[in-house]
Amino acid sequence: MSAGKDEDVAVWPGTWVSRRLGVELAGDEALPGLLGLALRRNPKRAHLLVSTVLGKHVPRSPEVVWRSGYGLGVRVRELLGPEQAARAVVLGYAETATGLGHSVADGLGTAPYLHSTRRPVEGVATAGGFEESHSHATSHLLLPEDPALLAGDGPLVLVDDEFSTGNTVLNTVRALHERYPRGHYVVVALVDMRAPADRDRLTAFAADLGARVDLVTLAAGTVRLPDGVLEKGTALVAAHESASLGADAAAVPVRRVELDWPEGVPDGGRHGFTPAHRARLDAALPAMAARLAEGLGLASVDPEDGAPAPRRVLVLGFEELMYAPLALGTALERRGEAEVRFSTTTRSPVLAVDDPGYAIRSRLVFPAHDDPADGPGERYAYNVVGGGFDAVAVVVDSVADTPALHAPGGLLAQLAAHIPRVVLAVVPSYIPVPVPARVNPSGPVPSASAQGAPMPPQHTHSPGVSRPAEPLRGPAFSSYAPEDVGWLLQDLSHIELEAPTEEREEAVQSGGAHYAESLPVEYQPTEAYQALYRSALDASAARIARAVGTVTESVLAERSPRPVLVSLARAGTPVGVLMRRWAQLRHGLDLPHYAVSIVRGRGIDANALRYLAAHHDPADVVFVDGWTGKGAITRELAAALAAFGGFDPEIAVLADPGSCVRTFGTREDFLIPSACLNSTVSGLVSRTVLRADLVGPDDYHGAKFYRELADTDVSRDFTDTVAARFDEVAALVEADVKELSAADRSPTWEGWAAVERISEEYGIHDVNLVKPGVGETTRVLLRRVPWKVLARHGAGPDLDHVRLLAEQRGVPVEEVDHLPYTCVGLIHPRFTRGATGADGRAVSGAASPVTGGAEAAS
Repeated sequence: MSAGKDEDVAVWPGTWVSRRLGVELAGDEALPGLLGLALRRNPKRAHLLVSTVLGKHVPRSPEVVWRSGYGLGVRVRELLGPEQAARAVVLGYAETATGLGHSVADGLGTAPYLHSTRRPVEGVATAGGFEESHSHATSHLLLPEDPALLAGDGPLVLVDDEFSTGNTVLNTVRALHERYPRGHYVVVALVDMRAPADRDRLTAFAADLGARVDLVTLAAGTVRLPDGVLEKGTALVAAHESASLGADAAAVPVRRVELDWPEGVPDGGRHGFTPAHRARLDAALPAMAARLAEGLGLASVDPEDGAPAPRRVLVLGFEELMYAPLALGTALERRGEAEVRFSTTTRSPVLAVDDPGYAIRSRLVFPAHDDPADGPGERYAYNVVGGGFDAVAVVVDSVADTPALHAPGGLLAQLAAHIPRVVLAVVPSYIPVPVPARVNPSGPVPSASAQGAPMPPQHTHSPGVSRPAEPLRGPAFSSYAPEDVGWLLQDLSHIELEAPTEEREEAVQSGGAHYAESLPVEYQPTEAYQALYRSALDASAARIARAVGTVTESVLAERSPRPVLVSLARAGTPVGVLMRRWAQLRHGLDLPHYAVSIVRGRGIDANALRYLAAHHDPADVVFVDGWTGKGAITRELAAALAAFGGFDPEIAVLADPGSCVRTFGTREDFLIPSACLNSTVSGLVSRTVLRADLVGPDDYHGAKFYRELADTDVSRDFTDTVAARFDEVAALVEADVKELSAADRSPTWEGWAAVERISEEYGIHDVNLVKPGVGETTRVLLRRVPWKVLARHGAGPDLDHVRLLAEQRGVPVEEVDHLPYTCVGLIHPRFTRGATGADGRAVSGAASPVTGGAEAAS
């Protein structure tokens, strides 16, 4: 097998795929020199564009890889001008573009650099996050050491290897603009491969955002795909898949090279990398390259084994750790002692075909060796075997220097089976020192509708609490009995936090505020709507009781015989109360139950987790929610808990129509009546609040207790009505649990796929504005500014209240096929006061004729 030498290959590394599938690249003359084609097993897109200058899948001269990014950075600097370039921040994408983004920052010269990460780091607060829907590991975290790094108003430069649809960039800008609004974004990529419709969408997005968005790339073009390409590509993958190379390799001794990495210099941009760090690293690189050359034996004869000096050397980085090995490889190449190439390992599975016209000639498969947050799995190194290398320097960070790296079948053993000389260089993993949030001298946070300053405001209290406070309980906080639930929250009832629906919706969508910084106005429901709720409860009480029993029995059988129930406030709280009641009435168990806050984009309340860990075994903690929609909170919880040891991120839910979890009462999408109301069915407690001037580093997230609504409170009536049906459904629950125990309950994320499809089909391009399921649709009609409702053909009485609400709010209901949910609520993506939707209907935030008002931010 021969993978060939990258610069010497005359055949375009895309001909193999192009001839068999008819896939073509059209565009700039430079495009074929920047991209090859490969195949992968993927239900959405079988072909894969493989960069020849990124240093990920294809070994390339480190100087060429670095200069590709550096040159883009120089162009950005020229675009911005000296004054704006000095205020810019560069953000790269994990894992593929971490080194590219860092090189772009080098070209800018004065810009600090941060890259997203899929590795949670204990003790480091999440400054934001976003989803990359097409990726193998979709959740990105932003973990800057200095929380002010992203808070400036200078240009933000976003760097990815390929700009294909623009979805990832748009998701990022939305998420960041929501917290840190700014007027200028620059998107940087090696190639721009967007279709014309995607180009138009970016233009419209920038106009809606009210910000300038520029694009800088090396080349542009499109991919031409013939009909049936996905089916043909899938068949080709199936026909050519074979056993992995080197799977039985035995462990061998590997020579270590002590780099003497400069103390205090980060290993990359995971927590931020400043120009001062860059200067210190540049000064240390020649000496580190000399030590690496000595370890590789780049002399006439190796003093240890007497072998000739290597002539062709690979510097192999590790997943997100791209820039440190790239810098070392560049310094090594400049010494001129050997032909040096650079690439890194990756998470992405790609088919290997040993053909000069195919971009991935060989593939090594080995176990993950860094204790990843997503659990054990396979990792890959491409075009290493057969690349003519007689030495390889493996560069990892210290977190990844584990027994799995050195084990038989591990990466080092597999490399040693194919390359005569393997050395290991370990870069110390950087441990951040938290930087205190800067004080905003202007005082309190502006209203939710204001385009406020992005700097965190000053705390209005002393943060000197050394351990989390005791939970709040009724009747002092909430209308539940004190034993029903302990709220790991702080009481903000004395503070005015409410804002009108229309104002909140406009602020949230425009990026002027985060939905958790204010509260919707809590309107008391009219008599007509109370009657609707009561009718729904009477019709579904037994169904809910059955789901409560099923999920509770599953938890007791599979998770813990004495679980600690922790509901996600507030939709999960009535479910947690009912699960506790089932365990008490059916088994005589007195289970602890708490409610905690989790905020989309900002994570779970860390102080609440510390309280739970101090008072209970984390292994017994079971997180509880009402239902799954597209699974955003499921993903949010998994990412947040990765930094805390011992907690199981698997949520137990009453209903799982999105197929996002394993522990559920049902996967049917039906009306849970608690979704019809607000605080009056959830203990008179508001949504949770996370705002920097109110929630300090030692505080729980906040919430309000609406004592004044006691006359309309049905919280206990709801739980009592459902609990009264427990005996009636006991036999059905027993049968359900038996059936589920033998079934494959693995999440399929069918709901997430449907939401992505709907987002694109209806031109929304933001999954956060698509609310799937009966419960979420009800909330859209009650609390947001709805555009339309999609209803499954033939949906029955579960949608009676949805149709009524939609009629009274003037919202069209469109019946569709192939919907995994009973219904889906859509929020218009371009909200403005008095705006109209695509069908001409008004989408303003007029008060609901049923409730007298609407609540924003579900």
